[in-house]
Amino acid sequence: MEKKGFAPYSSPPQKFSPKKKMENREDLNSILPFLPLILRSSSIFWPSRALEALKALSRGPYYSEVDSGAILFDAIVDLRDSLGLSRKELAIFAGEGYSLFFDDFMSRVESRKCFGEIIPAMASLLLRLPSLLEDHYRSADSTFGKQKDGSRIKTGLRLLGPQEAGIVFLSQELVGALLACSFFCLFPVRNRDANHLPSINFDYLFACLYQNGKQSQEHKIKCLIHYFERICLHMPMGVVSFERKVLPSKYSPLCILYPDAEFWSKSSVSLCSLEVSLSGLIEDQQYEALEVDFANEYIGGGALHAGCVQVPFLNFRINNEAIEIVGAERFSNYSGYASSFQFLGDCLDNRPVDSIGRRKTRIVAIDALCWPGLRQYGVEGLLRETNKAYCGFFDESKRQDSLKLFQEGACCSDKSGLDVNNVDIEARDVLSVHNDSLAGNFSSEKSLLSTQSPDRTPEILVCSPLAEMLNERQNAVELIGTSSNCEHIQGSDSRENIGVATGNWGCGAFGGDPELKSIIQWLAASQALRHFILYYTFGEKALQRLGEVSQWILSHKWTVGDLWNLLVEYSFQRLNGKTRAGFLNWILPSLHEQN
Repeated sequence: MEKKGFAPYSSPPQKFSPKKKMENREDLNSILPFLPLILRSSSIFWPSRALEALKALSRGPYYSEVDSGAILFDAIVDLRDSLGLSRKELAIFAGEGYSLFFDDFMSRVESRKCFGEIIPAMASLLLRLPSLLEDHYRSADSTFGKQKDGSRIKTGLRLLGPQEAGIVFLSQELVGALLACSFFCLFPVRNRDANHLPSINFDYLFACLYQNGKQSQEHKIKCLIHYFERICLHMPMGVVSFERKVLPSKYSPLCILYPDAEFWSKSSVSLCSLEVSLSGLIEDQQYEALEVDFANEYIGGGALHAGCVQVPFLNFRINNEAIEIVGAERFSNYSGYASSFQFLGDCLDNRPVDSIGRRKTRIVAIDALCWPGLRQYGVEGLLRETNKAYCGFFDESKRQDSLKLFQEGACCSDKSGLDVNNVDIEARDVLSVHNDSLAGNFSSEKSLLSTQSPDRTPEILVCSPLAEMLNERQNAVELIGTSSNCEHIQGSDSRENIGVATGNWGCGAFGGDPELKSIIQWLAASQALRHFILYYTFGEKALQRLGEVSQWILSHKWTVGDLWNLLVEYSFQRLNGKTRAGFLNWILPSLHEQN
């Protein structure tokens, strides 16, 4: 009799002949060197020795004899050997970490369940990985990327090049299988550094547990084991999308260039509402808002080492990029942050799903300047952080409304582009504006102009694959959100009032000024036409007056340009030692004196 939750290996379903040979797929070939699988004769499969080892694991401890952390690590080493992966590439104390967690930190009941049910089910999931990948690439052609005119947008798992916008749709089952590869340390690590890809195997995660013995490290691993337990008992059948968005530094049709300070100074966009929450967690918000992940330049930061801040998957090293994830599901409750992090048991995520099966959880990962000091008060520091947030917050469903944001005389840099990765963060001078050349560029691009009314301006977008999809389906004068095609292409039930839920981005471990960062995010969200910001202060004393100040500003109907100019003036005074007050007290000194 099969045990509850046990998923023994069975032969994959009959495969249909693919329309496109797997060997000819650029997306698969770009990622294959970083996977532990073989591609031959249009089929993806495990090497024979690895296949037999995984079959043994899938049959449970009575067959595999894997019933402890120490033996599990030996099995991992044998699996890696069958793939031609050296033990020397593993973290030094990884074996001790696996043994410590499963043999010492787990109770006997928990250990019996883990080795009797969870580990075999994870091995069964790995046995399905080749067929899951083949199904994924077929779906990438037939489901997500197909256009009405026969053209296709790439949506398959692949390695994106520098400054390349792109989107990937993965089933939750495939995500689970890839994470199981991480648990068993099966991803090759060769050439990852050359492609700026951090290691995603779990060896350092367990090694850090042995080396530092922190309770937070133990609880982080508990969250991961609980995740595997949940998906092995009941596999979620949803979809998760991962999108890299880019603000290009060089002129490109239909794309917003990396905005300069003149653009922000002249913006006439009204500020959105700002609601302050003194307690609570960003992920607990109930408004289906865009949730901000305070990312490292490598998403995940130290999550697979000794950190307890983020979830690893992708990377960006460029100032003009952001990554948006839609469809993530939460499996664990927790408390604390960093060293105080604790696993608090199961979480049932009841958020609704969109039309293609993604949960309506929207996460944007944006990396802030690390320990910027006085640099953050220079114009280029302000510009870098505001543009980074703007790239992340930009809402593709409002592309037509974004026409209003580029009024005559408030444009971005010229065709030659701004090198956004080599800007002098301490520079105070505002970059020059090349309105004349841009005006010529816009006038020559007749397809970008709207003839509906004289106050319409050129249509320019953040470079995004979703934008490409939308442009294929609609002409320039259609309003996003009113076309049935829009909902089909985005795969979501579009809403006009999706806001941003955020907090002290770039503060804490990154050392940024929380008052400055709160205003920067407010500017970016407003310019991106988000309807509101829900700001979690996490008890930060410097932000006690944020609600009061924001209401005063809104009551005076300030624009983005008004607030930006005051922020620049304050930062100039702070940079030159003319004030040491925080921005909130500096902007309303009378209120400060009354209090």
